[in-house]
Amino acid sequence: MADESVSKLSNITEYSVSDISGAIKRTLEGAFGRVRVRGEITELKRYPSGHIYLSLKDESAKISGVIWRGSVSRLGLSPENGNEVIATGRISSYGERSSYQLIIDRMEFAGEGALLARIEQLKRRFQQEGLFDQERKKSLPFLPRRIGVITSRSGAVLHDICTTLARRFPCEVILWPVAVQGEGAAQQIVAALEGIVQGPEAPDVLIVARGGGSLEDLMAFNEEAVIRAVAACPVPVISAVGHETDTTLIDFVSDRRAPTPTAAAEMAMPLRSELVADLVHRTARLVNGFVAIRQRWQMRLDRLVAALPDLPSLLDMARMRLDDRSQRLALALPAQMVKARAALNDKSCALPSLDFLLEKKEAAFAAVREALGTVWRQFLQNEQMKLLRVSLRPEILKTRLQLERTRLQGVERHLVAVSPRAILERGYVMVQDSEGSPVTASASLGRQALVRLHFSDGKREAMLDPEFSSISESKKKSHSASRVRKSPAQRKGKQGELEL
Repeated sequence: MADESVSKLSNITEYSVSDISGAIKRTLEGAFGRVRVRGEITELKRYPSGHIYLSLKDESAKISGVIWRGSVSRLGLSPENGNEVIATGRISSYGERSSYQLIIDRMEFAGEGALLARIEQLKRRFQQEGLFDQERKKSLPFLPRRIGVITSRSGAVLHDICTTLARRFPCEVILWPVAVQGEGAAQQIVAALEGIVQGPEAPDVLIVARGGGSLEDLMAFNEEAVIRAVAACPVPVISAVGHETDTTLIDFVSDRRAPTPTAAAEMAMPLRSELVADLVHRTARLVNGFVAIRQRWQMRLDRLVAALPDLPSLLDMARMRLDDRSQRLALALPAQMVKARAALNDKSCALPSLDFLLEKKEAAFAAVREALGTVWRQFLQNEQMKLLRVSLRPEILKTRLQLERTRLQGVERHLVAVSPRAILERGYVMVQDSEGSPVTASASLGRQALVRLHFSDGKREAMLDPEFSSISESKKKSHSASRVRKSPAQRKGKQGELEL
């Protein structure tokens, strides 16, 4: 009862939750029509439906935002976490959660300085990775058969490139149309760079081109994905983005950079008239060179021909020399024989006579004989003197004879020890060839060679290896039999005769 009385007495208007939520929404949308909010993107999420949810924050506050699927393609850039942007849209509330949010339909980077800072950051990173090094840049082909062009289908860029190529040297042009600015432009350029070189008729060189524009319009050619796609492209790439004063990151990674699309076409294809003129000039130089070489060799041949002697004259001269040598030889041979006979007669006259030589030899022999007789007589006298000085007592002679007999026995024993007959008595045989020379190696005699075998009691003749292969078994048997039939005297050490 107390609560009912209090409510009847209060003058505060009563609202439902939906009323309050609708009133707040109308107030927000009425007070804030279209607004531009500057902040840093955070908590960005892309949903499969195509909507993008994010938040914008600064140093002290944060506001939620949403980009509906229909506005993503018209956004003007690809939002990423950490980018400082200026979002254009309207404030609205979400009654079911009692929250408000910014519905964004336009977005741009927060000033050109932010864009340049982001581009400079990417540039430094690519330089550290080596994507801008001159060593990795590919050379352009001299005369490409087909040229690929990645640009917008509409616009003067494609017309300028085709016109320039047709004027310089007509060739096949493959166009891959892409969007050159706005949302999705970078993805289309990457797809074009990867797809145009994978076809059966891949181009020999690529031109990536677009016209001039603001920094925001050229941002698609500063995207990281585009730069890496150009670096990985196996075909040489010429960048022709913007005017001569415009610079994008694709200019640094491309193999060549052209200030305009027309200059790119001129860089890719040489001028046909210049090629024809150069070909004519080289042909003329080649012809002149061949003519000069031919003239030089012709002059050298003429000089050599002029220096050659006349062949009939050479034969006549040789024939005359032959006749002269024959005549001189016929005259000189008898004279040489007469001269040699005279010299022989002179030598024979100078020789001593045989009687004179014999007398000289007999005189020398008589002198040697006389000297030898003198020496012999003196030796006999000396020996007689020694004999006279020696005492002839029997004891002394007996002792002297015993010493000489002992010495003689020692010499005999030494001779017996070194005698070849003693070696033969121990079972060895001395082998000599047919000429009487000793044989010390089996390789020194061939098969069926005649040898002489010296035993201790005589010598025998033999032939080496007489049909050894056919009678070896019979010899073995007979040898075994002979061993069985040995006499007692033979078993005591006497050697039998060798069977030959």
